[in-house]
Amino acid sequence: MKIDIRDTALFKEATAMFAAARQPGTGKICDAAEIAVSPDGKQVIFSGVMMETSEGLPKTRICRLDTAGGDIRVMTFGPNADRSAKFSPDGRRIAFLSDRRKAGDFQLYLLDPASGAASSTPTIDGWVEYLHWSPDGTRILLGVAGHGADISGGQGAIASKQVETATPSWTPDVQTGEESFRWRSAFVYDLASNSARQVNPDNLNIWEANWCGKDAIGAVASPGPGEGLWYDATLHVIDIETRESREVYKPGDQLGWPSASPSGKRLAIAESFCSDRWLVAGDLRIVDTETGDVRKVDTDNIDVTYTEWRSDDTLLISGQRAFEAVVALYDAKSNSCKVVWSSEEITTGGRFVQVAGFGDQGDCALLGETFTRAPEIAVIRDGTYQPVKSLEIGFAEELKDITAEQVVWTASDGLEIHGYILKPKGSGPFPVILHVHGGPVWHWRQNWLGRSLALPFVMLLKRGFAIFYPNPRGSSGRGQEFTRGVFGDLNGADTYDYLSGLDALVERGIADPKRLGVTGGSYGGNMSSWLITQDARFAAAVPVAPHNNQVTERLVSNIPHFMDMILQDSYTNTEGKYYTRSPIMFAQNVKTPTLNIAGLLDKCTPPEEAVQFHNALLINGTKSVLVIYPEEGHGIRSLPAAADYSARLVDWFEQHLKEA
Repeated sequence: MKIDIRDTALFKEATAMFAAARQPGTGKICDAAEIAVSPDGKQVIFSGVMMETSEGLPKTRICRLDTAGGDIRVMTFGPNADRSAKFSPDGRRIAFLSDRRKAGDFQLYLLDPASGAASSTPTIDGWVEYLHWSPDGTRILLGVAGHGADISGGQGAIASKQVETATPSWTPDVQTGEESFRWRSAFVYDLASNSARQVNPDNLNIWEANWCGKDAIGAVASPGPGEGLWYDATLHVIDIETRESREVYKPGDQLGWPSASPSGKRLAIAESFCSDRWLVAGDLRIVDTETGDVRKVDTDNIDVTYTEWRSDDTLLISGQRAFEAVVALYDAKSNSCKVVWSSEEITTGGRFVQVAGFGDQGDCALLGETFTRAPEIAVIRDGTYQPVKSLEIGFAEELKDITAEQVVWTASDGLEIHGYILKPKGSGPFPVILHVHGGPVWHWRQNWLGRSLALPFVMLLKRGFAIFYPNPRGSSGRGQEFTRGVFGDLNGADTYDYLSGLDALVERGIADPKRLGVTGGSYGGNMSSWLITQDARFAAAVPVAPHNNQVTERLVSNIPHFMDMILQDSYTNTEGKYYTRSPIMFAQNVKTPTLNIAGLLDKCTPPEEAVQFHNALLINGTKSVLVIYPEEGHGIRSLPAAADYSARLVDWFEQHLKEA
């Protein structure tokens, strides 16, 4: 395989497809994220995604949409990125984050919705990850990470940019695990004094926080900043005047999406066995902040991925229930949940189903989409989904011949498994690529195929391949018992969920048993490597950002606690699962041609994981190629590297599956 493939037809095709999906240099909004809505529901603000050039990552700008007329106004112009805009409780101001002064250094800005004028606030030592207005609108809570703090796996698993120093180029990198820049803190900005101060104790690392009344915050926190400590984080209430903290809930699993009622009496939190920070999808807990009582809510099998109090007694939630995206209301007085809206077709953008509420009856705004329907700003009023503005810029034409179907099958132990099959034009059997999602606690749903990470699969679909998206045990959306099916059994029963799914596709005439491939990133990369050590049916494999040696993953990655948790074992047990569930230990079984892909900056699954498997395959005489992108982290995200990755993946599967 060539190092430089820019002159190849596939690279040029991939570059053209990225251009068609993103329209660089045109000023068109090709996607959106971080939806927020005015208190009256008449205005939606969001991070509009625009590609200024055909290199790097897209930029985001704060955009405003009139829900009555559908008109969009771009309100900020960078440079760099503007994001995370939110209306004040009275709707008269907008707060947002921007790194316009220095790339990567996100700080708080205020925006006048009427005039469009933006004003800066005093610089905080660190970069701001998220913001929340106080219930009375006089202050803004800021989640602040130190320059150099790790970014979560779902965001790329690299270290954020450190403050530049004058050290010479030969100076070594020294790590003690106690560097101050690793910490995350909570700050409160006061509008009247135009000043911000830290409000959490110095010995408490704040992973995620929200207001808990007007004088306290609720925070998911741990006693140190190491990424692995998040897995044991607990829920705290912190007095913002005294900076004193009290623990109100110690969970059995992981926590995410905290929010509190306006009075601060009740805290809502989602709890789930979970793989990655910011990827919690689980049970709803309501914590009484005065008594400490914790209530588990019956959400009728919704895995909760968002919480937002609309009054002291009414909580808006969204989440996943099997194939459904669901929005519901929880009534604290009756301790009951009522579904406001659900759909097996439409989901939302982002990592999970999330919405932004207005009013107290479950009305909300969201970014609706399907595999082949471009993202659209929509509102749900009185339980009815109403599209307001599509962000389609012409790419849907590329997807017109693709059909998406739900598939259900029974695993070897009788468990029902769900997934999707995307098919090209024509009739089967097709060459099929098994695409394994990351996590393992995450799930595939009907997300828009016009985004960068999906584009190589669009190229394959246009070439007559079908793409199989399974949600095996361990996936979210099916309740905690289903999710915990992979707990202590990584690369165990989940292995046969994938293989039985392929068997079902073969039996139904969809898949050609002689033309099967497998790929995936992170856990999906691990499983791609693992499957070809256990089963000879695959004609080609492309593991991306894998963890192939669970021992070195435990000792080198920035989430060592996760490996102990998911395997329920210790690397010192030489006969345990660290060894029996590592693809590297079975590399001698592999005959499948394998393209190994990694990012040099990946701290979650370091590139050495791909290197080891590649070398083991070569030692055993198996065809293997290793590709490491020097400027990428956990997943290949920026152009032109993403086009290069797409071309190589498509070429690999075409070589080995098309005529296998």
